[in-house]
Amino acid sequence: MASSSTSPGQRLISDAANLLWGENLKDEVFSRWTQGFVFSEDEPTALIQHEGGPCAVIAPVQTYLLRHCLFSESPTPDLQTTSAAEVQRYLADALVDILTQISAEKFILVDMVTEEDGESSTLETEDNQKKQEGETTAKKARLDQEHYHSSLRCKDCDNADDLKVEIKTRLASYGKQFGVLSFLYSVVLTKGVEQIKNEVEDPGEALIDGIHGHGSQSLINLLLTGKAVSNVWDNDKDISGMKLRGICKQSKIGFLSMLEHYRYCEVGWYLKNPMYPIWLLGSETHLTALFSKEKRLVVQETQQQVARRIFQNFDKDSNGFIESTQLGPLMEALDLVSEKEYVDLMRTKLDPEHLGIITMNSFLEEFFPGQMVPETPRHFILFHYNGLRRSCFNNKVVYQQAEVTLEEEPEVQFITDTSPIKCCLQTKWPTIDIKWTNSHTPSIN
Repeated sequence: MASSSTSPGQRLISDAANLLWGENLKDEVFSRWTQGFVFSEDEPTALIQHEGGPCAVIAPVQTYLLRHCLFSESPTPDLQTTSAAEVQRYLADALVDILTQISAEKFILVDMVTEEDGESSTLETEDNQKKQEGETTAKKARLDQEHYHSSLRCKDCDNADDLKVEIKTRLASYGKQFGVLSFLYSVVLTKGVEQIKNEVEDPGEALIDGIHGHGSQSLINLLLTGKAVSNVWDNDKDISGMKLRGICKQSKIGFLSMLEHYRYCEVGWYLKNPMYPIWLLGSETHLTALFSKEKRLVVQETQQQVARRIFQNFDKDSNGFIESTQLGPLMEALDLVSEKEYVDLMRTKLDPEHLGIITMNSFLEEFFPGQMVPETPRHFILFHYNGLRRSCFNNKVVYQQAEVTLEEEPEVQFITDTSPIKCCLQTKWPTIDIKWTNSHTPSIN
C-alpha cells in the first residue's frame, strides 16, 4: 500500500487502499485492475473488461451508462450508431450519477500525477483496444503498487456542478491504464472510509479479495445504491440480536444473483424491481448486465408494499406478526389515523381472540385490501452484456438480444433449459422462456 506520509491526502489514499485491498494484495491481482474505461470496437456503448476482477466497477458503470443512453432527457436513438462524443458524454453522466448517489454535497476525486510536473500522468501503458486475448497489463511496463499509490492526489469538489466539470476534464485519463482505479478511489473517498466501515457487515474484510481479485457485495452495493451494505434483501433484519443491513429503498439499477438460484442468498424486491429496466447479473465470480427498452418492466411500489415493508420493520424476527401493543406506532408510521380510541378499536378487531399479536395478513387486508401490482408485459426484448471478450460469442463484446415470453405456468420443456443465465433470470421471472437471436446462449461467467 501507499507509504506513510504526513500529507492528509496521502493518508486518505493509504486508508482507502487498506480498506479496498487489505494486507495481502498480490501483484498479479493489482495488475488485472489496472485498466481504463475502454469501449468495444463492435458495440460503441459497451465497456471492455480485459481481465477478471474489475467487473465490480466496470459492470455497474456500464449499467448507469445504459441508463443515460436509453432513459435520459436526451437518449440515443440507436445504440449501434452512437457517436464517440455522445458515448463520452454518457460515460461522464454515469460517473457523476454514481458519485452523487453516494454524496449530495462534497466529493473527492482521485487522479495520478507525475512527480516532475504535477500533470495528470498519461503513461505509455494506456489501454489498447486492439490488445490480443490473453495479453495482460502485467506484461506491460507498469508502476508498482507503492509508486502508484504515492502518485495519487486528491481534489475536493464542493458541489455537483463542480463535480460535473471535473469529471469531464478527467475523461481522457479515465480511459488510460489506471482509470478504473482512479474512479474507484474517488468513490471510496467520497463515501468516506469510516462511513463504509460503519455500513459493511465485517469492517475487517477488504472490499476486494486480494488473492482472487473479486469485488465484495458491499462494493457492488456501494456503486449500485450508494450504500456499502453487505446484503441484498429488503431493509434491515434483526437476527439473534444482530442487526444485518439490507437495501432500504428501490434502486435505480437492479441486481439478480445466481447465488439466489442456489438459495445462498435472498435478493429483495427493491433490487429485483429497479427504477429502470436494467439489472446487474451476479454469478459466483463475475458481473454482467441485462437491460430492456421496455419501460413497462418497471414496477412502482404500491401502498400495500410500502405498508408491508414498514410492518416488517416492526416485525424484527420476521415472524409474520407484531405484538398488539405495537399497532399504534405502526399506524402512526404509515400516516394512518392513530388516535388512541381508534387504535384500541382496530386492536380489538385485528386481535379478536386477545392473543396479543396482529398478523401482517390481517393488517394489510384491513387497511390496504385488494391492491394489485401492474401486470408485467408477457412478451418483450432483453439484451445481455458481458465485458470479457473471452466469454463472448466470437470474442466480440456486443449486446446479445433475446425474445422473452413469460408463460402462465412453467412447462417441462422449459425446465430442461438449465443454462446459468436462465436460472439467474428465473429468480425474478420464474416462468421465463428465452430465445436468443443468434441461437447462442450468453455466458454470465
